Amino acid sequence: MKRLRLIACILSLCIATVAALQPPPRPSRIISLIPAVTEMLFAVGAGSQVVGVSSFDHYPAAVEKLPRVGALLDPDLEAILALRPDLVVIYSSQADLQRQLERAKVPIFVYSHAGLPDVTQTMRQLGARVGRSEAAERAAQDVEAALSEIRRRTAGLPRPRVLLVFGRESGALRGIYASGGIGFLHNMLEAAGGSNVFADVQRQSVQATTELILARRPDVILELSGAPVSEQNVRAQRADWNVLGSIPAVRSNRVYLIADERTVVPGPRVAEGTRLLAAALHPDAFR
Repeated sequence: MKRLRLIACILSLCIATVAALQPPPRPSRIISLIPAVTEMLFAVGAGSQVVGVSSFDHYPAAVEKLPRVGALLDPDLEAILALRPDLVVIYSSQADLQRQLERAKVPIFVYSHAGLPDVTQTMRQLGARVGRSEAAERAAQDVEAALSEIRRRTAGLPRPRVLLVFGRESGALRGIYASGGIGFLHNMLEAAGGSNVFADVQRQSVQATTELILARRPDVILELSGAPVSEQNVRAQRADWNVLGSIPAVRSNRVYLIADERTVVPGPRVAEGTRLLAAALHPDAFR
């Protein structure tokens, strides 16, 4: 009898171990609160599985027809649960939402905002989670190949010292946020053949005063905007920098505004965004 009980326990343990090793079932009702990950889901062929997106999702065009469930700071739990998701993609900082979803027994995929190599790593992890591993591998390899080609074309070229700005007050040089020495924007700038003036600051963003910018003396100022900007506003925003006429970027008229969401969303179009930076820094190499 003891022997039979022992055998039964061993069999139960083996069954439990095999079950634990099985991948989770492919989700059929995915909600993404992160635009970059929404793009990844469509890029790896899982667009038909997406049933809800964040307030800030606009690409690809198919997302415009999907229900909105809030975003990073204002997730709508009621709207999320009403869509009966079997996977919800959230930011790692959304601790309250994570606890609420776990209590509701809703599976989650946690995303962390990090560097450029993490974009393709996330694509592969996401592909495995949603049952699209092969397509995710192909998509990730395409991104990596495109980035490698940009690095090849900028190799050996002079590397201007660049201030990479991704936010500031409209019409003024206040509240300036620039890329620090870590994160996907910094990595994109380096791949594009630039040298970050804040490379020594081990943060993803730097709140840069005009005094600090004057001290760093960038050769080029690249200002990024994820939303379209009229030509008149482009000229106005570039003219804002004229008050810093002593820095090389302003003196040499190398202040550029790139209004394209591909430069600020760390998703599958990140190589296209990097190419836009490279074309601004090294126009002769990207004609």
